[in-house]
Amino acid sequence: MNIKIKFPDDSVKNYPQNITPLEIAESISEGLARNIVTAKVNKMIVDLNYRIDKDARIELIKFDSDLGKEVYWHSTAHLMAQAVKELFPDVKVTIGPSIENGFYYDFDKEVPFTDEDIIRIENKMKELSKQKLNYNRQEISREKAIAYFSDINEEYKVEILQDIPEGETISMYTQGDFTDLCRGPHIIHTGKIKAIKLLKTSGAYWRGDSRNKMLQRIYGISFPSNKELKKYLSDLEEAKKRDHRKLGRELDLYSISDDIGSGLVLWHPNGALMRSIIEDYWKKRHFAEGYQIVNSPHIGKAELWETSGHLEFYGESMYNPIDVEGQLYYLKPMNCPFHIAIYQSTLRSYRDLPIRYAEMGTVYRYEHSGALHGLMRVRGFTQDDAHIICTSEQLNAEIEKTLLFSLDILKAFGFKDFQIYLSTMPDKAVGKKEDWDQAAESLKVALEKNNISYEVDEGGGAFYGPKIDIKIKDALNRLWQCSTIQFDFNLPERFKMEYIGTDNQPHRPFMVHRALLGSLERFFGTLIEYHSGNFPLWLCPVQVQVIPISEHYEKYGEKIKDQLVAQEIRAEVDLKSEKVGYKIREAELKKIPYMLIVGQKEEENGSVSVRKHLEGDLGNFSLNDFIAKIKKEIELK
Repeated sequence: MNIKIKFPDDSVKNYPQNITPLEIAESISEGLARNIVTAKVNKMIVDLNYRIDKDARIELIKFDSDLGKEVYWHSTAHLMAQAVKELFPDVKVTIGPSIENGFYYDFDKEVPFTDEDIIRIENKMKELSKQKLNYNRQEISREKAIAYFSDINEEYKVEILQDIPEGETISMYTQGDFTDLCRGPHIIHTGKIKAIKLLKTSGAYWRGDSRNKMLQRIYGISFPSNKELKKYLSDLEEAKKRDHRKLGRELDLYSISDDIGSGLVLWHPNGALMRSIIEDYWKKRHFAEGYQIVNSPHIGKAELWETSGHLEFYGESMYNPIDVEGQLYYLKPMNCPFHIAIYQSTLRSYRDLPIRYAEMGTVYRYEHSGALHGLMRVRGFTQDDAHIICTSEQLNAEIEKTLLFSLDILKAFGFKDFQIYLSTMPDKAVGKKEDWDQAAESLKVALEKNNISYEVDEGGGAFYGPKIDIKIKDALNRLWQCSTIQFDFNLPERFKMEYIGTDNQPHRPFMVHRALLGSLERFFGTLIEYHSGNFPLWLCPVQVQVIPISEHYEKYGEKIKDQLVAQEIRAEVDLKSEKVGYKIREAELKKIPYMLIVGQKEEENGSVSVRKHLEGDLGNFSLNDFIAKIKKEIELK
């Protein structure tokens, strides 16, 4: 008996019943069969030896996709656990997920792993890889799984199983003599893992709870070829140089102090100046685009967050309440309810719409200390929130305007390469399907009308609305999440938002959340790493460093600096009693875009000798010509 298999291009082929994804790939080409790592059958992710017994839609997944990497790296985590158990039989295994770049596995080992241990584990993994051990799936009852892991003294697996409801089917995967509890799927065999590197170790509490035992975590990476591993390790070294935590310290931009609190950012003068420049530019552009700037409090009454649903759905990420005269208040995790309150402060007509509220609003969200990471993951941050409230007739124009506005501002910060995702209605969602369809269509129309490439994330929208995510791709091909254009059918309903239409009847408006820069802190961290600290000229805290070649020319240097400052160019003069070479090297380390070297010749001619960061000497300029050059560069961004 044959079944029909439909491919992503909508072509259909007949295959024998119970055929596997791997066999389908083999029927197409040997190269495809060699390169796929998993498959989707009717949107379900499956192993390559999964038997397809009825008509289905299939997608064959390679390593170069996000899903392919996830399955490949999770399979490598299992391989690492197998290697550890063979080398250290008394060690207990816990969990080993794939992560954004690679994988880790947590082990219960009384004595931490040494560098020599890591080398031995890596070599054992390579040895096991060459054996091409199949990843075999087995489904058993919860009770049998508990008995199995109890018999081999894997107490952490037993604890995980005890949290799973009774009667639920459990899957385990075995390769060689090693069996692990896992939903899967996995690659076909260990031989697909060609290149492995274990990167580092750290301590990690079981289940992220400091009250539990400290485990030993090993991080690693793997690839289908040594060439890919070599490139990754090279990029990793470059990423270390670009690390915003390192550059933030070297350029004196910000700090985070344990005395103040983890995840709370102290903006130093250089960083605060850059932040001010960003915010001024942001406000100027928003006023020009018809936004109204609003400001809202840092706390709100408990009833507000009950109405919004935050306490019900987001409570774990909110801080404990503050008791004020018997009334509970919460630090705000989001700005949305405040903007809605401003909207509802008076009766609105269709003639008032669209309304575009924007705010640089500081919000507070609880993050576990282990999740905090420089500026990228903090506990207090400022969102460049905006909410667009409009009628259905205005929807397409507003979405297009918002999309182009977002991309234009990101380009002003030097970002050039974007990856864009359109996320559609998930299985569980609020709101009417026709509203979802109209909203998703407006997002799609805006993208296609402007010839913007995008990927569809089917069912990837939040429960309250479809969205567009704009991610920046940097020189190392890393993606950074920035802008989000997100519909919300939840809050307008919860807060009973209305406007009076042309029929003199109340109507529910459409509401769009829009975070253009996202978190200002994370955006700033992205900006540092994307540019490696070599910021666009218009953003630099110091744009020009004046360097007198000796104390005899300090007055001329001061005069040059004053003239630059008068032209709104941010300049400083280096008056340290050091040699010129030292001053130049210091300015280069500070990544100051321009250095003006001044001595006798320059003073006599009223000129400056110009040196550009990373480029070297540009020659002698009259001061007026240099000012004209730099002002044009600043203006063009």
